[in-house]
Amino acid sequence: MKRRVLNRKKTGAKPPGRKRIAKRLPGGRIERLNLLLQLGRILNSTLDPREVRRRAMEAATRLMKAEVGSLLLFDTKREHLYFEVALGEKEEMVKTVTLTVGEGIAGWVAKKGEPLLVNRPDKDPRFFKGVDGKTGYKTRNMICVPVKTKGKVVGVLEAINKKGTRGFSNEDLSLFASLADLVAIALDNARLYQELEEMFFQTAESLSDAIEKRDPYTGGHTKRVTTYSLAIARHLLLKPDETKWLRLASVLHDVGKIGIEDQILRKQEPLSREEYNIIKHHSNIGAEIITHVRQLREIVPGVKYHHEQIDGGGYPEGLKGEQMPLLAKIVAVADTYDAMTTDRPYRKAKPKEVALGELKKCSGTQFDKNVVEAFVQAYQNGEI
Repeated sequence: MKRRVLNRKKTGAKPPGRKRIAKRLPGGRIERLNLLLQLGRILNSTLDPREVRRRAMEAATRLMKAEVGSLLLFDTKREHLYFEVALGEKEEMVKTVTLTVGEGIAGWVAKKGEPLLVNRPDKDPRFFKGVDGKTGYKTRNMICVPVKTKGKVVGVLEAINKKGTRGFSNEDLSLFASLADLVAIALDNARLYQELEEMFFQTAESLSDAIEKRDPYTGGHTKRVTTYSLAIARHLLLKPDETKWLRLASVLHDVGKIGIEDQILRKQEPLSREEYNIIKHHSNIGAEIITHVRQLREIVPGVKYHHEQIDGGGYPEGLKGEQMPLLAKIVAVADTYDAMTTDRPYRKAKPKEVALGELKKCSGTQFDKNVVEAFVQAYQNGEI
């Protein structure tokens, strides 16, 4: 051991460092490794499952320098693979195709759990010609790797037709397998986040149901308001995050009624002025409850101001026009329509067409014009 140290001192030899190793690698490989790291960061920068899948395919075609690519996911109930994302002009057509496990190159990869490189698919008996036949696309070569989480194959990543004259290489296969590992992590993270989010929504819905049970005349009110609100959102082209907050605001818009006495909530006659003033406090109470949950602060305006009116005649603050938040405008229309079309102990429900006419009549005064228009479109489409 001493002799080795002395020799190193005499010759000035140094152990190879990262920079020296990097210098030995071909420039193109270093560039592709850096691209792989960059793509990994992009993949894991979102928890939206759809966006993760789309980014996975964009990463696959970019890293492999391929013309097109596809992500197939495994349907455990039906035991087949389906095209979740297929980049290229024929995406919608490709997505109608399904493969049984073991069928085609992708099916073989899913069954064996091993990556596969095929530079002459027309000579490979495992190649499934159905996709090419359906789309008119010519597959010259392809590379296919399994996407695994916790040791189980959950999907298959494909890159098709290497750009240029050469086919895919073993180096491509190694890099593609590494990308599949990153895709698997991103997909699993998105799935877990989605499950937690859905559990949170269900908890909120259960809380609303429990509060509704105090008032036998409003059963199902929250679910209907949520359905109407989301129908409006589709026609207003709300962003996914806005739609998510709207769903929660709709579910919890009456949570403040937990602070209202039963004798008022259950009263079978019209409320007195004093009782009406008391029940008006429910929007402030609800907002105060939700404010304590940091993750729910985005929906506070929807809960607090869903009884405001465009002309300033609402409560609790008499907001006017654009002072009224969008979430509150939407919940206000959905809430009012449901109130008009359901029975109350002191009055019968109005026919749907009559209630729709009331919304149109009050558009621009009590309700936002764009929201009412979106509601009418949803109603005419049979969504409400």
